[in-house]
Amino acid sequence: MSKIKGKLIALGGGDDDGLIKLIRSEICNIHSNIEVIATATKLPEESGNAYKEAFEELGCSSVQFMHIDEDNEADKPEYLERISKADVIFFTGGDQVRLAQFLGHTELLKIMLRRYHEEDIIISGTSAGAAVMSDYMIYDGYGHYSLIKGEMKTTSGFGFIKNVYIDTHFAERGRFGRLAHAVAHNPDYTGVGLSEETGIIIKDGDQIEVFGPGVVTIIDGSNIRYSNTRLVKENEPIAVENLAMHLLVEDYRYCLKEHLFQPISMNVEDSKSGQLSQAG
Repeated sequence: MSKIKGKLIALGGGDDDGLIKLIRSEICNIHSNIEVIATATKLPEESGNAYKEAFEELGCSSVQFMHIDEDNEADKPEYLERISKADVIFFTGGDQVRLAQFLGHTELLKIMLRRYHEEDIIISGTSAGAAVMSDYMIYDGYGHYSLIKGEMKTTSGFGFIKNVYIDTHFAERGRFGRLAHAVAHNPDYTGVGLSEETGIIIKDGDQIEVFGPGVVTIIDGSNIRYSNTRLVKENEPIAVENLAMHLLVEDYRYCLKEHLFQPISMNVEDSKSGQLSQAG
């Protein structure tokens, strides 16, 4: 399988000044083409222009906004041409279902996906714009009720990364239950819970690194021994054995394919040998 050349940058919501500055530092060239897509919000023009101004305040000179919603289709010839030249694509927050509704299965998205795999491009987003990046996304599930079968709901996302659920506002809105439920139901998936003002950079479609002051929660179902999620009836609680959780902060990474947690400064062999600092 060929190496993925693009980079994903996702924030868990909240204050996104750090995300905008990170994108600015990653692109280096102030003339890089940045496309803002605010379809997730019901006020896309207002939100899109606000982010356009935020990038411009940092010196970015080529920032445009794509107005895609109920009345403005994604596959306009102008948009297809612009997305083919974009260096950065940024999805704002709002409702991730709107993003899937108006951009899913479009030629615009196909171009983004091809370029993400083949070119050095940044795909970035906050909140809903982060949740939609994976092939499937969680869009419903509240508090402890999300551990009841039928309360946690998923739907198709954009598919930049596969076999991953990205959940946002994770600690602040009590979303551990719904992410754990999703992974218990599909153990081939890894759950990634992003706290507000905290995010991840995904390199090579595999290595997750953290930025921001908070914690990223990794829920790993690769060693689940038992789960009743496919057996119990609707409105009954779920049970799962041996679901693993990791807490990731800045200067640590998680490798999805190997299910490997490690400090960035430590090589893989040291981490596999268990030479991490011991508690106590």
